[in-house]
Formats: sequence, C-alpha cells, structure tokens
Amino acid sequence: MDTKQIKTLMKEFDESGLSRLKVEKEGFSLEFEKATVATVAAAAPAPAPAAAAAPTTAATSAAPASNEPAALSDNCEYILSPMVGTFYEAPSPDSPPFVKVGDIVKKGQTLAILEAMKIMNELEADFDCKIVEILVKNGQAVEYDMPLFAVERV
Repeated sequence: MDTKQIKTLMKEFDESGLSRLKVEKEGFSLEFEKATVATVAAAAPAPAPAAAAAPTTAATSAAPASNEPAALSDNCEYILSPMVGTFYEAPSPDSPPFVKVGDIVKKGQTLAILEAMKIMNELEADFDCKIVEILVKNGQAVEYDMPLFAVERV
C-alpha cells in the first residue's frame, strides 16, 4: 500500500460514520480508530461556559456550567470532539439545531457539524442516547477530545 492510498483511506475514514477500521493486505496492517465517546469524571466538562450560550442554546443552558456537572447522573457519558475545528449546531444559520437538550437520538443521527480546514464533517451518534446537556456554543472553536455533549444511553 503506498502513501497516496493510505492518505485516501484516511480521508474516507474521517468522513465516514465508522469509529474503527482495520486493513490487512499482504503482510501490511493498518488500523484507525476515532475516539468520539468516553466516560469521564464529572469535573471534565469545566471548559464549557454554558452561561454565555448563543440564543439558540440559551434555553438548554439556564444555569452556569460550573453548577451543572454536579447535577448530571452517574450513568452520563460524554461525546467528545474527534478533531480540532469549529462546532456548528445546525446545517445553516437559519436552520433549527440538529439536537436539543432532552432529544432522544438514534445511532448514526447527526448531532452537529465540525468544520475543519473548510470541510464540514458531520458528528454522528455512535449509539442511541438522550441529550442531557450541550456543552459548547454554536460557532465555538473545539479541541480534540473536548466534551461536546453529555448523554445517557437509552
């Protein structure tokens, strides 16, 4: 497998809904994995200032972010950013958000868009879940492994 094939495979994997891929060919092995969901301690979402949320998310973040993590249930998990980019809650500025707090989402359903290098990447749910909290604002820059959504499996 040459460098061009590997780069093409990386791009297609990044754009896909797959969370893991392993390729073996003629003694060559290559493995990709996206870290999109993890269980973390309640203090982890501290970088998300929900009190200054955009108008479309203000109703979902009434209390300051520093108070809300303590209120999250023990079975809460976090959907993490798989890349560095800009978080968008809707497909366009005049469209409704993909999800709101309290929504039940199905595996594969789009939760948000992450823009990286002028490419719009859809962030999809890896499992059926309920949105407990949206931890970032629309248009906010996000880092790799930054918590974006607090969810409960359903």
